Amino acid sequence: MTALARLPEPPLGQTVLVVPGMHCAGCMAKVERGLVAVPGVAVARVNLTARQVAVQHDPALAPPVLIEALAAIGFPAQPRGPELAPPPSAARPLLAPLGVAAFAAMNVMLLSVSIWSGATGATRELFHWLSALIGVPAILYAGRVFYVSAWGALRRGRTNMDVPIAIGVTLATVLSLYETATGGADAWFDGTLMLLLFLLAGRALDAAMRDRARAGVDALLRQAAPGALVLGKDGSIAWVAAVDLVPGMTMRVAAGERLAADGEILSGHSRFDQSLLTGESAPVAAGPGAVVHAGTLNLEAPVDVRIAAAGQGTTLAEIARLMDAAGQARSRYVRIADRASRLYAPAVHTLAALSFAGWMLHGAGLHQSLVIAIAVLIITCPCALGLAVPVAQVVACGALLRQGVMVKDGSALERLDTVNHALFDKTGTLTLGRPVPDPAALAGFDAAAAGIALALASHSRHPLSRALVEALAARGVTPAALEQVAEEPGRGVTARCDGLAVALRRPETAGGMATVLAIAGQPARLIGFADRLRPDVPAALDQLGRLGIAAGIVSGDNAAAVLDVAGQVGLTAAAAASPADKQAAIQRLQAEGRRVLMVGDGLNDGPALAAADASMAPGTASDVGRQAADFVFLGDSFAAVPRTVRAARRTMAVVRQNFALAIGYNVLAVPLAMAGLVTPLIAAAAMSLSSLLVIANSLRLARAAR
Repeated sequence: MTALARLPEPPLGQTVLVVPGMHCAGCMAKVERGLVAVPGVAVARVNLTARQVAVQHDPALAPPVLIEALAAIGFPAQPRGPELAPPPSAARPLLAPLGVAAFAAMNVMLLSVSIWSGATGATRELFHWLSALIGVPAILYAGRVFYVSAWGALRRGRTNMDVPIAIGVTLATVLSLYETATGGADAWFDGTLMLLLFLLAGRALDAAMRDRARAGVDALLRQAAPGALVLGKDGSIAWVAAVDLVPGMTMRVAAGERLAADGEILSGHSRFDQSLLTGESAPVAAGPGAVVHAGTLNLEAPVDVRIAAAGQGTTLAEIARLMDAAGQARSRYVRIADRASRLYAPAVHTLAALSFAGWMLHGAGLHQSLVIAIAVLIITCPCALGLAVPVAQVVACGALLRQGVMVKDGSALERLDTVNHALFDKTGTLTLGRPVPDPAALAGFDAAAAGIALALASHSRHPLSRALVEALAARGVTPAALEQVAEEPGRGVTARCDGLAVALRRPETAGGMATVLAIAGQPARLIGFADRLRPDVPAALDQLGRLGIAAGIVSGDNAAAVLDVAGQVGLTAAAAASPADKQAAIQRLQAEGRRVLMVGDGLNDGPALAAADASMAPGTASDVGRQAADFVFLGDSFAAVPRTVRAARRTMAVVRQNFALAIGYNVLAVPLAMAGLVTPLIAAAAMSLSSLLVIANSLRLARAAR
């Protein structure tokens, strides 16, 4: 009997859904479990930072089924558009509630001073009613963030961190109104507002950090031109938007324009700046038959290009997809605060319920038992826990900014703390990314030759010409007077000076980056260019080694240039690496158990920056590189890299101390509240004190970047 051949399984379809309601690791787990339970779904992966989920499923499964499954567990969703637009801000909706809570808390605290000072009778009642008039509307408005989340969880038979907060705030407000209406001695509007103020402050800080981490992929697609001039079969020329370009069209790309699609050159010769895609700093010459890509810059002369791929089929779009997929993996990192939040809700519910039941059984009565239970809910409020991470991150980010390092994603400080391997791009990262003429070659120029070279170079937009202008101008060279200046695409600049033919042209045989100054009747002068290392690279690599971080180079540049730099700094290197190659190198290290820091600057580094556990880019990086990186360092010095690692380790040490303070406070305060020794007002004051301790401890990080 012969075995039947197994038919290949059809490829899975993929749907990306935007889920705005996710805000913690618990939400992430619920969304993934809910989707995987749908028949036909193979894999669901949440990107918590972007608040979206990528679902691989049977092609026959319609997206509305997935949306209904998420709605059933309390997470409204919608398909993400093809334009890869970023999700709405998570921090902005919290600013108004935060402002209202702060304003109301300050005013109610002022009214409470008179009560604490001993006001009695009608005066006490008046201040209680004024506090209620200010406090109740403010509590309802500022607390709606927690009410909506808690209600959404409860009506589906589950709980989350906001449920005990909503219960505590509601009970404290209702009991305060009851005390005010019955002429009671105490009301706790001030404590309730302080509780909301600290909770909203912590959540807003955390959301602001998440917002800053989201703008990577959408910046990528902006590198392509918005459209192109398309040649018709009848010889007509018309502007066509990039979204309407299709394979087979012929587009005309002028000098100085970026390509709107991938294709093959039909006619014309030019040089192209492909540094966004390859990292290679030297322009690449291309003529008929050469393949060119969307996003590359045509430097010298017009070319006609037959479109081979447009829109989502271009190399740029593929890099965007790689970055998007890499972001799913990075987002699976569960932060310390998210892990702590998983235990909070059941623990608080249990303690409050035990306190209420115990005092009822002890004969204390409904009122006193309820007051004690409210005190337990308030005193165990997660304000200190909620502030432990974001306050430390904000202080550390401010300290790093003063030292020239911008932090895009506060949670990256947690990931950077665990890094034990670093990979570096070459051009623009280990090196400055700016070609510099060989000083020895320029030293042999007399004043006349230097003046001619400066004048010729000033008439060209070529990167080497610009570098030559900068170097000669810095030496105080005076440009010569030229006549009949002309630039020949792909060859160089020609002119006449005092009747002599002069030219600054591409060398015929020299490799690497170089140009030739030719003056009639004189030997040609070869000017070589090099890309210098950033200051402090050897010292910075030595510091990383002492921090326990191994290092290597992975670059898209040619092998000769990469090996030259690798030899100077003593690192192993991989050259001619594509964006996918760089991403694969990181994934191999991660599979070996390494935690990887990627430092790169170009569009070709985007997927690697997104895939790494933590990422960094120089301020001179491409827009995509800066958007994809967690950290951006300003200035030329490479010392910013080990400085940031040290700051991350100090920050996480303080975060762990903050959690110890918050937990220690609860260990001391909760038994007192359960014993009936703490009123809701004292509980609110104690909660505020624990939050202030966490803030004070975090402020020590103001020196963390030094």
